[in-house]
Amino acid sequence: MKAVILLSGGLDSTVCMACAKEAGYELYPISFDYHQRHNIELESAKKVAEFYQVAKHIVIETNMNVIGGSALTDTSIDVPDGDIKSDKVPVTYVPARNLIFLSYALSYAEAIGAERILIGVNALDYSGYPDCRPAFIEQFQQVANYATKAAAVDKKEILIETPLLNLSKKEIVELGTKLGAPLHVSHSCYRGGEKACGVCDSCQLRLKGFREAGIVDPVEYETDDCK
Repeated sequence: MKAVILLSGGLDSTVCMACAKEAGYELYPISFDYHQRHNIELESAKKVAEFYQVAKHIVIETNMNVIGGSALTDTSIDVPDGDIKSDKVPVTYVPARNLIFLSYALSYAEAIGAERILIGVNALDYSGYPDCRPAFIEQFQQVANYATKAAAVDKKEILIETPLLNLSKKEIVELGTKLGAPLHVSHSCYRGGEKACGVCDSCQLRLKGFREAGIVDPVEYETDDCK
């Protein structure tokens, strides 16, 4: 069975790929060059795809920097130090990003006859993004059922799977380690340097997961005391 996997190159999407592999799916990862500040993550996505020896890995370019409104797409907005205890949506939120990405993934899945789409959204240890919530995924599934010929006419649903949805970052790290995911090539930092900054929201959540799992994060950070 074919599955389209949204692959950013970060921790969650890398573990999501491992889950798809473990499930026995034929892997068709899709990544996005949306002119993000941290486009170094695309190199990680390519390395993850190579690790799993996928038949095809596509990269969609969409210039969301023209829209702006996020520290990840507008270089005039600084990526702040993370505050993982905050309940506010941070400036690193990219307006409707997962809606846009899932729409592309749905189109790709229908075109290649894939029956599954996997996305590594997480509703526990995350940054408060509204497009990571279970309710969003449920609503998008309904849209997918109406929007595609596969589902609406041929009665072949393309199901959205979220294997990490109810896992903590600790549990995601543990699962990735258990499945042999190439966590060493993943890149989670929002600031986009060669080494992870260790202080942005994404880095802090990642480090929290590794610390709680009792596993050393294999990627390099700007300062050794991050780990």
